[in-house]
Amino acid sequence: MPSLFATSDLHVTHEGNGPILDRVVPDAPEDWLLVVGDVAERSSVIRDTLATLRERFAKVVWVPGNHELWTTPKDESQLRGQARYEFLVEQCREIDVLTPEDEFPVWEHGARPLTIAPLFVLYDYSWRTPAAEGKTIEEALAQAREAGVVCTDEYFLHPDPFPSRQAWCAERLKVSTDRLDAIPAEHGSILVSHWPLHRHPTAPLHYPDFALWCGTTQTEDWHLRYRAELAVYGHLHIPRTTSADGVRFEEVSLGYPREWSRRARGAVPLRKLLTA
Repeated sequence: MPSLFATSDLHVTHEGNGPILDRVVPDAPEDWLLVVGDVAERSSVIRDTLATLRERFAKVVWVPGNHELWTTPKDESQLRGQARYEFLVEQCREIDVLTPEDEFPVWEHGARPLTIAPLFVLYDYSWRTPAAEGKTIEEALAQAREAGVVCTDEYFLHPDPFPSRQAWCAERLKVSTDRLDAIPAEHGSILVSHWPLHRHPTAPLHYPDFALWCGTTQTEDWHLRYRAELAVYGHLHIPRTTSADGVRFEEVSLGYPREWSRRARGAVPLRKLLTA
């Protein structure tokens, strides 16, 4: 019987992380894998890494992180924004990796069917520090800069053809809710998003202003609204298990060597979420 595994934030081109990919292996050929964003920045590396993982696992489901959406000078593809995302989706389809644009798979090995919902929702700068509440986005970003916090997305994650990242986020929220609303009522769900869907995982951030780039208030009730048994995310590089309203939240990120090398357990590139 299969197990469901997850990984995120592998950052395989980062020095020290590449060899760790060899440890992302199943217990059995029937196992499934959720890849929760930030595989790499270059499109060819993203494809090759996902292809390798697809050779190992019976099913692979991928959602984009912010690093996949960056358009960097060294990338073979200079597509931006929505066009880049669509290109990556097509690359995944060529290697039989599921994306947020494909039919949601169903995990049939528990007490009830669980629809696995890969989501791409971005963020809209609505997660604020108390000092930034009630201020404009521009004022909140200025406050973050004064605190020495500026996400690299501001330079490389382009929203084209949308006028802003928050506008792109609004469109992705509409697309995602339409699909989530169609999940059969008798199904639970496993919500998979690179950015956490609930604010509580950002509480330990060393720089609280970074929450601006971590999610949106519009998803705060999705774990209840869509009968989630499990919500899986990455992005924060704070791998741990938490809960909200009785729903388990799992951050499954590897992160950078400077982070995982300081942990007693070292690098943990793979998490087992469910066993049939």
